Amino acid sequence: MKLLSFFLILFYLPLNSFAQNVIDYPIQGVPFNKVTISDHFWLPRIDTNRTVTIPSSFKKCEETGRVENFVLAAKKLEDPNFKGKFQTKFPFDDTDVYKIIEGAAYSLSEHPDPHLEKYVDSLITIIGKAQEPDGYLYTARTIDPAHPHPWSGAQRWVNESKLSHETYDSGHLFEAAAAYYQATGKRNLLNIALKNADLLCRVFGPGKRDDAPGHEIVEMGLVRLYRITGEKKYLNLAKFFIDCRGKKIDPSRAYWQDQEPVIDQTEAVGHAVRAGYLYSGVADVAALTGDKAYLHAIDKIWDNMVSKKYYITGGIGAIPDGERFGDNYQLPNLTAYNETCASIANVFWNYRMFLLHGDAKYIDILERTLYNSLRSGVSISGDQFFYANPLSCNGEYTFNQGSLTRQSWFDCSCCPTNMCRFMPSLPGYIYAQNKDSLYVNLFVGSSATLNLNGECKITVSQNTDYPWNGVNKIRINPAKKSHFSVCVRIPGWVENQPVPSNLYAFKTPNHHQFVLKVNGKAVPYTMKKGYAVIERTWVKNDLIELNLPMPIRRIVANSKVTNDKDKVAIERGPIVYCLEGIDNRGDVSNIELPDAAKLKVTFYPDLLGGIDMITGEGKVIKQSHNGLVSQPCIIKAIPYYAWSNRGVDKMEVWISDKSIGISNEIK
Repeated sequence: MKLLSFFLILFYLPLNSFAQNVIDYPIQGVPFNKVTISDHFWLPRIDTNRTVTIPSSFKKCEETGRVENFVLAAKKLEDPNFKGKFQTKFPFDDTDVYKIIEGAAYSLSEHPDPHLEKYVDSLITIIGKAQEPDGYLYTARTIDPAHPHPWSGAQRWVNESKLSHETYDSGHLFEAAAAYYQATGKRNLLNIALKNADLLCRVFGPGKRDDAPGHEIVEMGLVRLYRITGEKKYLNLAKFFIDCRGKKIDPSRAYWQDQEPVIDQTEAVGHAVRAGYLYSGVADVAALTGDKAYLHAIDKIWDNMVSKKYYITGGIGAIPDGERFGDNYQLPNLTAYNETCASIANVFWNYRMFLLHGDAKYIDILERTLYNSLRSGVSISGDQFFYANPLSCNGEYTFNQGSLTRQSWFDCSCCPTNMCRFMPSLPGYIYAQNKDSLYVNLFVGSSATLNLNGECKITVSQNTDYPWNGVNKIRINPAKKSHFSVCVRIPGWVENQPVPSNLYAFKTPNHHQFVLKVNGKAVPYTMKKGYAVIERTWVKNDLIELNLPMPIRRIVANSKVTNDKDKVAIERGPIVYCLEGIDNRGDVSNIELPDAAKLKVTFYPDLLGGIDMITGEGKVIKQSHNGLVSQPCIIKAIPYYAWSNRGVDKMEVWISDKSIGISNEIK
């Protein structure tokens, strides 16, 4: 465990063992292995990921040929006369195995499992045998070099900027290798990754190949290898891959963010997952190099995303064709794509923006995405998945890769395997610190141990029923009486701002204020960048009590979002709600929610894993011989993330609140 703790601290904190004057993020996350989850909302989901999602995804990789691809590549390297055929559809399918290994590593850190670890080691042995002598690892070519996958190109790297995904494979390999090394102390996968990374360093760089990676993530992966090894060449290559963008004049290259130099980009464009990974990598390199031009660019891109291209559920990437961002304010509901991977990428990016700037607005976006669009990506059972996460379903448009509900797997299964690796990493997003401040970012039942200024040992714990209840008890336990600041995030939705822009607004303001006490008494605090900062001398068992008002709110969209005109969305706390047919007489597209309708919330512990349901008096619009008429009805709304767990059904997030051209009510 000492080895484990050392390596995980090394990942998250400045590399003082390698360089005394190294720069890094001004705020550091408290590592997930230092946080123990006890939360009623998230702990069951994390446990299901460990017991269901990871094992079932490994099984799918075996059944679909993803593991077999490594076996066949190994046979080809052992016997050049061996004739094999690539078993799967896409050249990047190796990454599914890597991502599940990464998730397994995080899980092993919290729940040692000799059987799982032995299985992962067996996979790593196969992966190592599939690696070519110079470090190249890409089964779509190695299995049959004379006839590689059509997307791969005739030679290595020639199609890297568009279709081959060779460095994308490498990036996920690096992420998995770093995680497994940090979780177990074993170098088996790390050695494979370093051999591949060294090949990239020999092939790409000034005076060498200058292809911009077509699907970003290698930048993030290289940074993780740099953090582990202290080898500057990996950080330099990550920066090179960022800087080589925009060298060719071609507007179509915006699809992979290559239309202009990164430092000149101002708008979130192209494939949403690639974009989120790029912006995360830019943030990493900016933090480690002090490059202000990078910061300026991602600040502008973030402003564009959150003010013009962000769904109320936290999803990004509106357009199915290309899985990409649309134009400004182009946010359709029925055809909304909002890939699950894009939500995960958005969490990565926003967390890094927080670490750079210390502003709660980034955690506000992270939280909205986490509790809504990301959470909806996997079923309550843990073995069914959304690739796309629309805000409307009419029962006809097959939004989920040809399906009307979640599926157990896809030809391209990036989303299920991404969920495998994200869920067990969640504890690492709850707390953060700098030299003299502790940040409480997410209200999740948990406990954590950290050191401020390298000498003040602190245990922090939370007891909460969030997101169903706004009462949060945060206990601060310093090892000795100590003076420091605790920065408690006050969500934007408490301050009448659902998102940090004018893209969405609450229809009516909330006049209830949050209440903050320490040991039962009101204390002075200052508001700074969305945090209530309590600076004082803390002693053992000090208790912060935060009460966040959670009225049911109605949200309206900016008038430029034409798809949401004359409609409202329902929200309570961080949770966005929807109407699903099973609760509302089948059809939900003809329901109206008048301004005067009273709504109430009731907790149902046995429904959909335990949810708050919102009910109230609405109207159902029907066609009669006199035209459209309305009549009273009871509406029932469930959390958006929970929809489609009871079979195929219709669903709406945005509900009409205008009766235009409708006659008087009929009884």
